[in-house]
Amino acid sequence: MKIIILGAGQVGSSVAESLVSEANEITVVDTDTRRLRHLQDHLDLRTVVGNAALPSTLQQAGAEDADLLIAVTQSDQTNLCACRTAATLFKIPTKIARLRSADYRDHPELLDQKNFAVDFNICPEQIVTDYLLKLIEFPEALQVLEFAGGLVSLVAARAVEGGLLVGHPVSDLRQHSPDLDARIAAIYRGNQAIIPKGDTRIQAGNEVFYLAATHDIRQVMSELRQRDRPTRRLMIAGGGNIGSRLTMAAEARYQVKVIEINEERARELGATLGSALVLHGDATDETLLAAENIDDMDFFLALTDDDENNIMAALLAKNLGARRVLALINRHAYADLLQADRIDIAISPAQISIGSLLAHVRQGDVAAVHSLRRGAAEALEIIVHGDAATSRVIGRRIDELELPAGASVGAIVRGLQYATPETPRSGQVIIVHRDTVIEPEDHIILFLSNKSLVNSIERYFQVGLAFF
Repeated sequence: MKIIILGAGQVGSSVAESLVSEANEITVVDTDTRRLRHLQDHLDLRTVVGNAALPSTLQQAGAEDADLLIAVTQSDQTNLCACRTAATLFKIPTKIARLRSADYRDHPELLDQKNFAVDFNICPEQIVTDYLLKLIEFPEALQVLEFAGGLVSLVAARAVEGGLLVGHPVSDLRQHSPDLDARIAAIYRGNQAIIPKGDTRIQAGNEVFYLAATHDIRQVMSELRQRDRPTRRLMIAGGGNIGSRLTMAAEARYQVKVIEINEERARELGATLGSALVLHGDATDETLLAAENIDDMDFFLALTDDDENNIMAALLAKNLGARRVLALINRHAYADLLQADRIDIAISPAQISIGSLLAHVRQGDVAAVHSLRRGAAEALEIIVHGDAATSRVIGRRIDELELPAGASVGAIVRGLQYATPETPRSGQVIIVHRDTVIEPEDHIILFLSNKSLVNSIERYFQVGLAFF
């Protein structure tokens, strides 16, 4: 596939890195030569220096025969203009735009083919905010990801001493909770992925990924670790795009304090927020954190745009007694080093948000994509079409599937119907077993321990030509 990515920031660079490894022909456009040079030094792709909204720049990037345009610059206006130009002059089939402002997304008629010609739009800041809200709701989790409109969740949690399943084989899950249907999709020991069998034992410190119906995830988590007390008090460092969005979404349910270093921004937040308390100060100031009772905080989230400040603030908050701390970190190397050390959760905002983009790039009918373990692994929701004659999976039992090592089917959602494009009206959640048979239009949820398996999985689940 020939793909043009407009914008070489965190989102654009992460998307390029993810897609270039899947044998796509990638061209990245940006005005920053330094960013482009860094990408070219590390990835096999083309770069073009120029204004992404100009027809001449798009032409230089190869828009005449491109299959997909991904406009993720920092400017909504540039992204919209580029999509309209790509549709009018170059007839690019699929165009995705990053839109920060809700003004555009609240008026979908502006995005249709008669206007800005945006096929799909994403707001990375809102995606990250929704992700953080899930982690606040489930304080024991490292990741909480949804499939099939929220009917199924994939949860990562660290097993600790005292958990009912710790030291026991995976098969004991059914014995402990016979009425609970869940599946452990993968176990990570350090950086080694294990696709578990019935006799695989869970050890303290393991990072365990499991699939269950969303209403069952708390019960499954209790098998891995003792349940933490509910989250009530939050402290957020940084009142920028993500920090302010999270505060507005959380202040009705939690006691929230926000620390913002910019005085003007702090005043603006204080005037617009509701019950949240806004403090002007530095989140790495030990005296300020102590004065604001950091030791009473259930969750401290460092969400500034500076990785080093986030790391230092989270480490300091943990040292001063915050129960759980999270740092937003853009550099992958930092996140890999820090998670599971003194910082409970280290997340990359770009890796969280690119799943929405990847769902529109994957071959076949892919309904959802989630990047796991900071891009090393992936979870897919694939809709299967055809019949037993045209599909290699329909009519087959799970134990008859010819999946590559490192890939496993965890759940199926059958008969899924939506009340709105985002909200499921009905659907049967089936946690798969060896004898589960796949039927047409099933939503198959797969765990891939290595994202290099994506291409082979997509080909395997695609319907044969006889279907057409």
